[in-house]
Amino acid sequence: MNHRNRSPRRVLTAAMLAVAAIAIGAVFGTAGSGQAARSVQPKEASPPTINGTPQVGKSLKADPGKWNGSTPITYTYQWRRCDKNGGSCAGISGANARLYDVVQQDVGNTLRVHVTAKNSDGSSSDTSAPTAVVVAAQAPPPATGCPSGTGGVNVSQLSSPARLLIDGIQSNPSTLGRSPGDVTVRIHVSACSGRDVAGAQVYITAVPFNQFSIPAEAATGTDGWVSEVMHQDAGYPAARQQQLLALFVRARKPGENVLGGISSRRLVSLPVNLSH
Repeated sequence: MNHRNRSPRRVLTAAMLAVAAIAIGAVFGTAGSGQAARSVQPKEASPPTINGTPQVGKSLKADPGKWNGSTPITYTYQWRRCDKNGGSCAGISGANARLYDVVQQDVGNTLRVHVTAKNSDGSSSDTSAPTAVVVAAQAPPPATGCPSGTGGVNVSQLSSPARLLIDGIQSNPSTLGRSPGDVTVRIHVSACSGRDVAGAQVYITAVPFNQFSIPAEAATGTDGWVSEVMHQDAGYPAARQQQLLALFVRARKPGENVLGGISSRRLVSLPVNLSH
């Protein structure tokens, strides 16, 4: 074929098509060359938040919020200490984990966390709203010296500030005559709002001392009671018109000083009728 015979119109059309193809290729790319790159760095969908109680000794946890963009997206954290209104913030040295333990220096301030989201196309960041003003740690409840639960306890389970309480006394005979001979005295010991105490060492003596013998210390049983036997002595009765027998009673924890620890002392009395 003789190309010299092409018409000018056909040549112009071919040239115009070639120019159009070059323009389209510049926009969309040509086969095998891939599409032109576009920015897909992280874009925030919802802001970071902080979960937990802003109190000394508590832990706060940062939520990075929601971010769109090509994956994977990684997050870094920087905790900031701010004034009570959430302003004048300063980064806290070393506080770059998702969890933050509230310390004494935070009291009276607020806390915020600055989150940076990063992927292969770039990074973006935002800061959470401030917490409520940080408060000091709650004082621990005062020690009671009592074990948990209800029911009887052993004296070994008790410690100060718990105290033994001598809260019951019985005698046989219930009223002492002129010559009672042996007198059996039962004593009850409790602690921690009325719980029976086992193992408490109980000492008892009549006042004045020469009226009855002084029995050896004896331990309370699981019901909190102990029995002591006193033998009549030459000094009883102490007076012609005696109407009461005074008794000094002490309950203590073995191994503790008789004047300290959780020990307790009490003066009690038994009725006396010398006409019997």
